[in-house]
Amino acid sequence: QVQLVESGGGLVQPGGSLRLSCEVSRSIFSIYVSGWYRQAPGKQRELVATITSGGVTDYADSVKGRFTISRDNARDTVYLQMNSLKPEDTAVYYCNARYSNYPRKDAWGQGTLVTVSS
Repeated sequence: QVQLVESGGGLVQPGGSLRLSCEVSRSIFSIYVSGWYRQAPGKQRELVATITSGGVTDYADSVKGRFTISRDNARDTVYLQMNSLKPEDTAVYYCNARYSNYPRKDAWGQGTLVTVSS
């Protein structure tokens, strides 16, 4: 089993920045893909960004150029740096870790709320 603990959410004004953290309960080298997802009220959960064990990143079009996903291998932590935040970024953000490919197994964090409002 893998546990994920997120932190860093909160209230921020439009144009502001936040950094989300996701601490993984075991060596991050055993995680194939780490990612951040979000779910806004009344909407389906959507992919925000992913990073592979090799450091390859991918982003949703809506956050490209504003968000950056990264990993700190020494701290077994995944980060999501969010800049130039917009009201439409308001959502609960979830950390995800794929720790088995065959069979596929994923772990999810409890979620952290990000609210972008003036």
